[in-house]
Amino acid sequence: MRLPTWIRQHLAAVRALLVLTAVLGVAYPLAVFAVAQLPGLKQHANGSLVEHDGRTVGSGLIGQSFTGKDGTPIAEYFQSRPSNAGDGYDPTASSASNLGPEDIVDTLPDPRLAAAGKEDENARQSLLTQVCERSVQVGELEHVDGSRPFCTPGGVGAVLAVFGTRAADGSVPHPTRVVSLNEEAGVVKAPFVAVYKGVRVELAKYGEDYAEGLTVPVKGNAPARPAVPPDAVTASGSGLDPHITPAYARIQVARVAKARGVDPARVEKLVRAHTSGRDLGFMGEPRVNVLKLNLALDRQYPARG
Repeated sequence: MRLPTWIRQHLAAVRALLVLTAVLGVAYPLAVFAVAQLPGLKQHANGSLVEHDGRTVGSGLIGQSFTGKDGTPIAEYFQSRPSNAGDGYDPTASSASNLGPEDIVDTLPDPRLAAAGKEDENARQSLLTQVCERSVQVGELEHVDGSRPFCTPGGVGAVLAVFGTRAADGSVPHPTRVVSLNEEAGVVKAPFVAVYKGVRVELAKYGEDYAEGLTVPVKGNAPARPAVPPDAVTASGSGLDPHITPAYARIQVARVAKARGVDPARVEKLVRAHTSGRDLGFMGEPRVNVLKLNLALDRQYPARG
């Protein structure tokens, strides 16, 4: 007896489902797992876990913070780069800020909430201000110059709103009003620049709309190559980067050596020993695994109790 067409089609679909489930859902995963357990691959496949004194302390592939409970950097340890993964280096919330280089204007907080000791959930720092603030903080921690182009000395984006008649090229040759967009009245005493093209610069006021003004970033006179390297002030795309650049490691040497009572030259030598070169000699950049470097420090130069 010949089955109806619709029944034969459903039976064919069920057979295909069973075969594909067996091949792709069982056989293929088991084959991949088996290959991953081969010598030379097993450590990477199992997460590149790092052990110290008989216990797992992290992964060589996932970064972590070396800060106290209040978020303050621990002086005895090299610091990782910033992270936007959850509250920082949360492997269950891998992410980036998704802010680009044109994100330079802050959303200012309500001063009434600040006066009451409350946080304004609508306030938001631009990427530029985040970079500027981090650069100042790293500079203070490492005792280096934390200034960088397009940043105010106070650690926010140096950005003006310039009002006036626009020229054909979009510029405002003769401003009538100038506002420092990321410096809020009542928070700072004076703008980072007092006068712009002969016009007194005002501090921004909460709730005012400055969209009609021409947004002008001000480069300032900070060094073109800041002492604080880029990876010290920007997060990685995943938020879980376990590495920092040798440049960022170098500016941390003096602090770590002092905290551990060690000759800085010895700490520098340890940094060099834990610096990996470019993959295959040409891919990527030299890098330092922060977790492995800090564990080496604990083994060779234990922190003073």
